[in-house]
Amino acid sequence: MNYYHKSLASGRWKKLNLCEQMANIGSEVIRTINWRDKDKDCSKLAFFRALELADLTINDPKNRNRLKELTRMREALVDYFFGENIFKSSDKLWENYFLAFNWKAQLARGV
Repeated sequence: MNYYHKSLASGRWKKLNLCEQMANIGSEVIRTINWRDKDKDCSKLAFFRALELADLTINDPKNRNRLKELTRMREALVDYFFGENIFKSSDKLWENYFLAFNWKAQLARGV
């Protein structure tokens, strides 16, 4: 399988805690939003990278107690960017959702 994030997929991803993983997914989601009106191809690639990171997070054994949230998050992302938005998501909702993980990951690093 070809990965966008080869070094992360080869095992480095599992060394990150859940907040760091989610913050990284959020970075790709924010890129997807920011590129959407400027360059559709860049936006689509950022989204595929976000999905790849979401899948790596879902498959990380330490996150098995969070599978319901993680799989619903992935489902809602696909629904928002490529579906009918049945969950009524918005750019602001996704920014706020991932901002909390970014804040927590930075706090843990002492930034």
